[in-house]
Amino acid sequence: MHLKNINVCKILKKLLNSYRMKITFLKIALLKEWKVPADARVPLTPEQCAAIQQKYPLVKFVVQPSQIRCIADADYLAAGIEVREDVSDCDILMGIKEVPVDKLIPNKTYFFFSHTIKKQAHNRKLLQAVLEKNVRLVDYETLTNADGLRVIAFGRWAGIVGAHNGLMAVANRLKTFELGQMHTYKTYSNAQAHYKTLQQKLPPLRIVITGSGRVSSGAAEVLDLLKIRAVSPSVFLNNKFDEAVYTQVNAPQYAKHKGGKPFLLEDFYENPQDYVSTFAPFCKCCDLLINGIFWDKRAPAFFSKEEMKSADFSIKTIADITCDIAPASSIPSTLFASTISEPVFGYNPQNETVTRPYQPEVVNMMTIDNLPSELPIDASSAFGEQFIKAVLDELIGLKKEDMLNRATIAQGGKLTPNFAYLQDYADGKE
Repeated sequence: MHLKNINVCKILKKLLNSYRMKITFLKIALLKEWKVPADARVPLTPEQCAAIQQKYPLVKFVVQPSQIRCIADADYLAAGIEVREDVSDCDILMGIKEVPVDKLIPNKTYFFFSHTIKKQAHNRKLLQAVLEKNVRLVDYETLTNADGLRVIAFGRWAGIVGAHNGLMAVANRLKTFELGQMHTYKTYSNAQAHYKTLQQKLPPLRIVITGSGRVSSGAAEVLDLLKIRAVSPSVFLNNKFDEAVYTQVNAPQYAKHKGGKPFLLEDFYENPQDYVSTFAPFCKCCDLLINGIFWDKRAPAFFSKEEMKSADFSIKTIADITCDIAPASSIPSTLFASTISEPVFGYNPQNETVTRPYQPEVVNMMTIDNLPSELPIDASSAFGEQFIKAVLDELIGLKKEDMLNRATIAQGGKLTPNFAYLQDYADGKE
């Protein structure tokens, strides 16, 4: 054999041995969802699980059977994925929403959205159980790259569904065009087909989107597909239109420093309590507000309940995708999260009460907090793609990075240093 070929064989053999040393046998379970209202999403589709198993033979998947999952058990079985109830022999357990305390298996590694990192009171017992049961908890929301940016999220889909449902509420109020709730279309492509029939039929709506991240970009995507013209905030405020238009506003357009200092975005993020809202001009010329910001509870609300009582407050529909509940909210009329089955409630600004939507005197509030669940197959497929691209190689040992350590909230019965600030919360003192 030629010397060059011998060297190539040696290199390939070395690489193969290295591969075998890095990857150990790993069994991953996809959990059923227990939370009410039910969530039909999955972390990985059958096709994605099968592709991973084929590429990495030492990685195996087990799926818990579920009647509410958007993808049937039979589809996983057809893809060669084992389906069974008992997942206690698995190393990694992946879900979407919070796992009930009594379902947590001790000494396992879990991936799910825990909704604990903001010290949410309703999930205190969950974090306490994680610590008591020696669970390693990795929250999808805390998975970030070296620059601190999230690598996996449902944000785009929340924005898409939120904007769509906001327009649905407008349609129900005006009765001048027809748009069903997003889940009635089954898939995003079906909804897009309907958008083409509406492009020349929309009234001259004035729409404001807040934010510039995944959520607001998803919302803008829907408006663009409907051929709604995008304009700058200044053009939006200073002109009249005979067509539907929208604008996106970010922190420099809706906040200013209390002391009159120049607006600095980094300072706003670090010291939001030093700023006041300048959103008032938009309240006087906006029909639909789509809220897609990440809001710090120290930051000013866009407007107050008193301002909503004003005769020149023109906003009739609010799609609050952010959905922080008042009083710690950027939208004071977001009194609770609505549901997919009852997506819109009415808020009467004059007496500050909840009432039936679509009445002349009310602001119609769409505040669903699990919006991607209305397009569970689309959202699950996109989520799985992100997980495979950004997380999988480190999880199975092919990459040596620190992302998983940064994202680990608890391990070995203790909070990790990055999340030590949750100790008082876990102790029941805050």
